[in-house]
Amino acid sequence: MLQIAEGDPRKLGVRKLEEKLKTEARGDRGLPRCPDHLQGVARKVWNIWARELEKMNLDCRPDAQMLEGACIAYETMLECYQTIKKQGRAIPKRVLDPETNRLVVNGLTPHPAVAQMNGALNLMRAFCSEFGLSPASRSRIVTESPSDNEDDLLEILSQPRERKPPVDEVAE
Repeated sequence: MLQIAEGDPRKLGVRKLEEKLKTEARGDRGLPRCPDHLQGVARKVWNIWARELEKMNLDCRPDAQMLEGACIAYETMLECYQTIKKQGRAIPKRVLDPETNRLVVNGLTPHPAVAQMNGALNLMRAFCSEFGLSPASRSRIVTESPSDNEDDLLEILSQPRERKPPVDEVAE
């Protein structure tokens, strides 16, 4: 809506922007309650993120499953982090010694939790980017308070805009 009021820098024009705004898919506002199967850390982060999304006017009912995925990814990332803290980033690589027929340590290999943690972190980052829950994605999202009155849009569109004279007129 802000783009409509100020004019479109991509030169689409007010009419096309107005049509685009009317056809934009919108879900019901308000996230549902936190799913019962989310427990512990996932439940806590659901409540935190749901409040923040509500403050940013981005709490849409159809997005609940996406938020659920972000919460699960966050919990998975934390669980992997705790495992790595306890067991270390690398684990001994054991091989069977053919001479003694016993397992021996033959170097170190990355702990499987490191790859799992990185995967969960990337997944969480992708979910959060969709919701504007990262600094970079927040800077790309422009929202306005929801309005029940369609006349507000007409009032914005009917306000006079500053007209820049063509280059010819300025030179005279």
